[in-house]
Amino acid sequence: MVYDLEVENKEILTRYKDLISNTYRTLDENNNKLIRKAFDVALDAHKDQRRKTGEPYIFHPIAVAKIVAEEIGLGATSIAAALLHDVIEDSEYTYEDIKKIFKEKIANIVNGLTKISIMNHQNISIQSENYRKLLLTLSEDFRVILIKIADRLHNMRTLESMESEKQKKIASETAYIYAPIAHRLGLYNIKSELEDLALKFNNPEVYNEISTKLELAKEQREKYVEEFTKEVSEQLKAEDLSFTIKGRAKAISSIYRKMLKQGVPFEEVFDNYAIRIIYKSDAKNEKFLAWKIYSIVTDLYHNNPLRMRDWISQPRSTGYESLHLTVLGPDKKWVEVQIRSERMDDIAEKGVAAHYKYKEGYRQSNEEKNLENWVKEIRDVLEHQQGLSAGELMDDIKLNLYSKEVFVFTPKGEIKILPVGSTALDFAFSVHTNLGMRCLGVKVNGRLFPISYVLQNGDRVDILSSQNQKPKADWLNFVVTSKAKSKIKTFLNSQKNTLTAEGKEVLQRKLRHAKLNFNDSEINKMQRFFGLKTSQELFLGFQDGTFGANDIRKYLESKNRLNNFLSRFRKNPAKNIPTFREDETPETNLDMIVFGKEEEKLNYTYAKCCSVIPGDKIFGFISVSDGIKVHNENCPNAINLRAQYDYRVIPAKWVNAESFKNRVKIHIEGIDRIGMISDITQIISTSMQIYMKSISINSNDGIFTGTIILEVKSKFQLEEILKKLKHIKGVSKVARMQK
Repeated sequence: MVYDLEVENKEILTRYKDLISNTYRTLDENNNKLIRKAFDVALDAHKDQRRKTGEPYIFHPIAVAKIVAEEIGLGATSIAAALLHDVIEDSEYTYEDIKKIFKEKIANIVNGLTKISIMNHQNISIQSENYRKLLLTLSEDFRVILIKIADRLHNMRTLESMESEKQKKIASETAYIYAPIAHRLGLYNIKSELEDLALKFNNPEVYNEISTKLELAKEQREKYVEEFTKEVSEQLKAEDLSFTIKGRAKAISSIYRKMLKQGVPFEEVFDNYAIRIIYKSDAKNEKFLAWKIYSIVTDLYHNNPLRMRDWISQPRSTGYESLHLTVLGPDKKWVEVQIRSERMDDIAEKGVAAHYKYKEGYRQSNEEKNLENWVKEIRDVLEHQQGLSAGELMDDIKLNLYSKEVFVFTPKGEIKILPVGSTALDFAFSVHTNLGMRCLGVKVNGRLFPISYVLQNGDRVDILSSQNQKPKADWLNFVVTSKAKSKIKTFLNSQKNTLTAEGKEVLQRKLRHAKLNFNDSEINKMQRFFGLKTSQELFLGFQDGTFGANDIRKYLESKNRLNNFLSRFRKNPAKNIPTFREDETPETNLDMIVFGKEEEKLNYTYAKCCSVIPGDKIFGFISVSDGIKVHNENCPNAINLRAQYDYRVIPAKWVNAESFKNRVKIHIEGIDRIGMISDITQIISTSMQIYMKSISINSNDGIFTGTIILEVKSKFQLEEILKKLKHIKGVSKVARMQK
């Protein structure tokens, strides 16, 4: 292909000028010189490189630097590092070269970005290690992770050029890793865009449907905001307030989560957009004015107290501050209203980067302390993760990145912020590891409770401990924070290793008495005989007395019977005897799904975490012990599987759907009446002639809810039955349930 280099060079220069003209922070002459020098080095390093689209590669680092400068709001050092972020990995330049040209600070940032960049190309064990490195950079230099997020955002914006499977892998990794980190760093706009783009490539049908409906409702939404603004503005101006009011649609991914959570279509998600009131204020009056505006709005419109959120009195651990209320606005429609100052809005838009702008006069110390505590906790988990597998490490930290929060008080009145669902034991570990390990009970607001007590906002918590207390296995059933899980698992594993060694010695002695060799082959046979998953379980069984001499005798007898059977079989071999595991699909059904680019017919079974029927979009996952498992593309585990184990995901497609029947579970609810069950069964069995495996209906105070299990032939047939059930008089909701 022939490229017009003169046109390209002009475009490169235009993009560079656009970069330095649109920065969140003001740049002086020295800043501009530093950025120009970084641009020149990047231009030289990438001069012969092109992206998959065919455009010059330098477009990418310029775009990443623009996100860093304008959308995240970092300064000259970060902008320069963003321009250089691929130089060490993709060119002849080395760390020493960058250090010599730009000094150590920028060289270290670029080197940190280079170290974690291989995460996209590795299997789970290496990927997890790089994820660990990525999180460790939080406590070394925030700029590394912020530039990495900018890099991922631009890659997602330009993902169209990739093939479908690669798109899904990158999109899943983005939703699984990068969006939660962006959320925790307060980059809410970027977090929402990353999630929306991930949905666009993972589930394009849903994304396009919601975005189309949002676009169609845009004019109506703008009229509503205009009417709200007119009514509220008069009252705000009368109080001599300086403000702006704007409306915005909620993120597509956020709307989709609500649709799934509530089991409703788009039309029934009533708060799919929000109105934001942003006011000017000095530090002294900032909080007072927020509540004054709240009072004005609630005087005009009825407020729903159950949906009130006060993040001004107690900001989120990310530093986010705002008042959220839901009011019955114009035309008697519920709408979410967010009230925040210009400073609060800035921090909500820019996250940690905006903290540099507001150092004097504002309540910055608590926000920075929360962030530092979170970083310290993440580092502590990463450095003491013996009890966590690679997958658990990623899942646990992601949980703590994304969780909603609960605020509780220590006996001295200090505030502790924990994920919603945290227990008294989580609180104990958050105060100090030793307090968690010896936690015996808890006093909440002066009353005694067990350590499994789930914390509520405003609780005053006092931990009771004992030197004789030790962590127990059942503690893992109710702790949710990664620190607590890690510490408990580390202790239990240490204890288990000691007991395993003791059990191993017991088994060795017993095998000697039975004149059997103690070797891997014999241990594996015994493990299978006793139906155990690991040899550790076998050793522990002999340590605690679960197994003994009688069990060794039974094992010996089974060995003798098997040897006798095999000797007879060798004399009279039977041919072509097919064998199946209980959950395997018989040979006659193997033509239903084919796998990979070559469309091979392979043995498979259906995953238990989701339901699959012909017509659904599917993929195969190669499990460690059970062969290929077929998953629905909308499976709740799909994103995690693609993000963590992409090398084990294989494309799958239907071949012979017509002859297939599969069970699906349907949820139905509405207003109860005589004949309701009869009408439901009439449509299913008579009208649609679908086999109904079971139906369970519960009625309470005139409202019924039910679960129906059907055997359907295709997705089309399922959609038809859902449509007909919705038209039954009194039925308010019908939806397919994932298992």
